[in-house]
Amino acid sequence: MLDYITGVGLTIFEMVSCKIFFEAFGKKRKEKDFFWESAVVSGLILCVYTVVLLLYKWFFIKQIVIIVIIAGIMTLYLNIRFGKAMILSILFEGLLLSIDYFTLWLNVTLFNSIAEINESQNIWGYLVEVLSKIILFMVVVAVRKRIGTKSLPLMAKREWLRVVLFPVFSIFTVIALLITSGNIENQRQESVFLAIAFCLVGMNLVVFYMIEDILKRENKICENEIFRIQVENQTNMYRSISENFDKQRKRAHEFKNQIMCIESLLSKKNYGELEEYVRKVSGRLSAEPDYIKTNNIIVNAILNNKYQEMLDKKILFIFKINDLSGLNISDEDIVVILSNLLNNAIEACERCRDRKYVKMKFMKENDSTVISVRNPYEGELIITDGEIQTSKKHETAEHGVGIKNIIDVIERYQGSYVMRNDGKEFYFSIMIPYC
Repeated sequence: MLDYITGVGLTIFEMVSCKIFFEAFGKKRKEKDFFWESAVVSGLILCVYTVVLLLYKWFFIKQIVIIVIIAGIMTLYLNIRFGKAMILSILFEGLLLSIDYFTLWLNVTLFNSIAEINESQNIWGYLVEVLSKIILFMVVVAVRKRIGTKSLPLMAKREWLRVVLFPVFSIFTVIALLITSGNIENQRQESVFLAIAFCLVGMNLVVFYMIEDILKRENKICENEIFRIQVENQTNMYRSISENFDKQRKRAHEFKNQIMCIESLLSKKNYGELEEYVRKVSGRLSAEPDYIKTNNIIVNAILNNKYQEMLDKKILFIFKINDLSGLNISDEDIVVILSNLLNNAIEACERCRDRKYVKMKFMKENDSTVISVRNPYEGELIITDGEIQTSKKHETAEHGVGIKNIIDVIERYQGSYVMRNDGKEFYFSIMIPYC
């Protein structure tokens, strides 16, 4: 009876580790479906354990059948092809067997005397199997962190240490149980040892999924913050555009009145007054804020708004643009890219004591759209894994969210980007091809 219970327990742990391993290479077909995931794991456990019981005498046939079963069920669970699932299944089974044999060899080598003492007992074998499964779990988690797809919650070094710490603790605990297993005197002590070992195995899974749930919630909060900032930027830009349209309507009304006044002065032949009036009107027109014209209403509104902001803050704005009519980027995405890049550049310049300038290039070149912004900065600025990290926490949050917004837009258009700093200037360049 004990053999069946431990067999089922170890099979459960193996199949859950298998599921975690496969999830690093493919996206789930059904997200947030607990019953579907439970059915997949239950199916794996039932099928694999049945095969082990029926084919335990034929090792190679048993392994082939298990590999095919795992590949088939994982093809239903994840959005991957059967061929890829077969390769991953072979890799997992190879990893499993390698760790099993390595653990057995290591224990026999280090604790040979213990093995001899326990030749007539099953406890030593069970503990060795538990140890190998915990090592397997730690390797699988490492694979998931290293090769995990974007659909998985990102695991930073801090979370990684939390996940790994418990398996390491479990390994040392099981080794301690192995060392003291030679002193077992009765069946009750053996049951206690096995209970401790299997509780450690279960706790590893609980800790892993608990941390994963926390990371998912943190990612959701981050996504909501990104959406909030994106909506705020778009709202501000559209408000600016609306204000520009209102100004344009007022100018049109004033222009009609000016024409009527000029016609009246001409009809009366008051050329001196007419000359003075035209000079005043011309002066007012030259003072209008729409300096930048690109043949794109949205780009005009954003750039003129930011240009006026830089003038007020005594920041030099150097730009190179051409005819941007017919852009292959939606108005909403233009707002995301330009507002975030220029807002970050303006904020960086405000913290500079001497050099305050923003260089921007926005041009249609050949078969692509090129956008680049360069600005100075002061203080420590580190770029890690496509994210900006500064010495101030609030700056990290704001710039990190803005950069993620921009990168999301670039990836949606299958574009590319370069982000770097040389100790004095921060540089962000984007190239989006025409489809």
